[in-house]
Amino acid sequence: MLPEVVQEKLRALPAESGVYLFKDQKNEVVYVGKAKSLRSRVRSYFQSGGSDSRLFIPHLLETIGDLDTIVTANEKEATILENTLIKELRPRYNVKLRDDKEYLSLRLNVTHAWPRLDVVRRPAADGSRYFGPYHSATAARRTLHLINKHFQLRTCSDLELTSRRRPCLQYQIKRCPAPCVYEVDPAWYKDQVRAVAMFIEGRHDELTRELHDRMQRSAQEMRFELAAVYRDQLRAIEQVRESQRVVVADDEVEKDVIGLYREGDLVELVILHVRGGRLGDVGTYSIKHAEIPEEEIVAAFIAQHYGREQRPRSEEEEAVGAGEEILVPREIVVPCLPEGHAGIAEWLAERAGHKVAIVHPKRGARVDLLTMANDNARHSFLEKRRVSDSVEERLAQLQERLRLPTLPRRIECCDISHLGGGDTVGAVVAMTDGVLDKKRYRTFHVRGTGSANRGSGELNAGDDYAAMYEVLARRFRRGITAAAAPAEGAEDAAATEESDPWELPDLFVVDGGRGQLGVALAAARDLGLHQLPIVGLAKEKENVMGETLVDRVYLPGQKNPIPLKTHSASLFFLARLRDEAHRFSNRGREKRGKARRFHSALDDVRGIGPTTKKALLKALGSAIAIQRADDATLLAIPGVNKRHVAALRKAFPPATPAAIAPDAAPETAPDEATT
Repeated sequence: MLPEVVQEKLRALPAESGVYLFKDQKNEVVYVGKAKSLRSRVRSYFQSGGSDSRLFIPHLLETIGDLDTIVTANEKEATILENTLIKELRPRYNVKLRDDKEYLSLRLNVTHAWPRLDVVRRPAADGSRYFGPYHSATAARRTLHLINKHFQLRTCSDLELTSRRRPCLQYQIKRCPAPCVYEVDPAWYKDQVRAVAMFIEGRHDELTRELHDRMQRSAQEMRFELAAVYRDQLRAIEQVRESQRVVVADDEVEKDVIGLYREGDLVELVILHVRGGRLGDVGTYSIKHAEIPEEEIVAAFIAQHYGREQRPRSEEEEAVGAGEEILVPREIVVPCLPEGHAGIAEWLAERAGHKVAIVHPKRGARVDLLTMANDNARHSFLEKRRVSDSVEERLAQLQERLRLPTLPRRIECCDISHLGGGDTVGAVVAMTDGVLDKKRYRTFHVRGTGSANRGSGELNAGDDYAAMYEVLARRFRRGITAAAAPAEGAEDAAATEESDPWELPDLFVVDGGRGQLGVALAAARDLGLHQLPIVGLAKEKENVMGETLVDRVYLPGQKNPIPLKTHSASLFFLARLRDEAHRFSNRGREKRGKARRFHSALDDVRGIGPTTKKALLKALGSAIAIQRADDATLLAIPGVNKRHVAALRKAFPPATPAAIAPDAAPETAPDEATT
């Protein structure tokens, strides 16, 4: 039975286009949709015997508590508003790409005297040219590497450019003209910038003609080194052309072809970027829990993929070709026409500045392209499933090899790092289903093992066993607490999609041999954890004969370790996790050492932030000078007010000037730092 408020709103729905929002009984938005006619579209959800086969519809009807509608002038405005609301509200039943972060783009800062090409996550209104987005970091960096190799643009930062006194290695290997040190012809450098832009845009025919003319001209002028540069650039373009797969197309209109393959609620999408009749790049995307028709999946994908924030160019930017590059092709080939495709096309055309067509072909070359895209989507889906099956097999081998009671889907590893006994840090890294799970990474600042002042009378500095016991005891104690107090709302499926980050793993690995394993077992048993599987992984080393020994796994209660071959599936996960723990612990130790060395007494004053601290030190030079300054002097510093002065007087009484030590280390370390 629908709530009375919903029934009243259904009777009063307008016939105009707009956006509708379904809310649950907690007044949270669970679904956002658009419609050409709000009256007919929204009422169709609640008609008995309807043809809507989406799996979430029964759940929606059970949980709906209210609905809202927003009327728009046309379908285009409805598409824009729907996309904005989905990004802001992230409703439970709307399609979300697994990777919904901003895609990488390449930035060419044409406003700089010596432009360079670099990778950015979010385009900004800085007058630069942006190319992309690229579907993966690998694709973006591969393009950047190819350009840096063959087109002589600087790769250093602006700070390095102004501070360098002699050329770097890039100049020595003929990849940079070193404008930081030597005089470089600005016109020649500008030609290189223009060639880079043409290369990224795929204008290979035009660029080839220009480079060939420059090469011939340079050779006639007997500038053979410059001619060789143009020759190498021509070869790079030819290599790119050979790597591109030729597509038989009936025209050279730039187009993106979207392919789709699904099994149940798992969907794989592929987008083929066809430019000038050639297939330039391929991107793959995965969607889980897609319990909706394919038309809505395609519509959501188009909105999320092309719905990046753009801005119109100013007249000055138009003159130099700066600003946001057009990211939307003139034609988008789809496996099925989404609802309101005319409004979506109009919205994209407004963003791109040119006409955009969304087509579902029935015959001709576009059908062949669509078939290719669908085949690629199916291949990508099966390939990812094979990888998943391979992970299951390797985890099963690890379970059998180590005689574990359960399949080790979640594995954690601990490592200790210190510098001469100081700045001791313990790191715990995690792996879930064979993939590093960085949300569960933790660093622990060890308190009882010479963590700050090595001569302060604490426990033995550099005692790895004591440090490991402390770290593991704290880690296990948090795991016991998490198990004893489950998260609120556990009965709600949406609230229990992810487990508690402190939940104990299926297998715990310590970096070390029998001694480290004994410490880990003692820490666990002292807390009553007798069933947690713990093993020790000893690093590979050489014996007195110079022979390399394989990695060994130490099991509780077993004298002899289990040797693991270098290329065995059992070692793959453990070795990777061990190396990650070593890297993460070293990083934590370096960060802690840096914080200790740069620590100031002002950092411990409550109410004094980084900006105020910087202003005080810039004006007076040291913490002692700040303590000795009178109130009038402090208040004369920009950004310092009476509240700051009161905080300083409370922390540093005038009667104890010797209490201030500018480089004093903090007395205690934080409990945990989450990365």
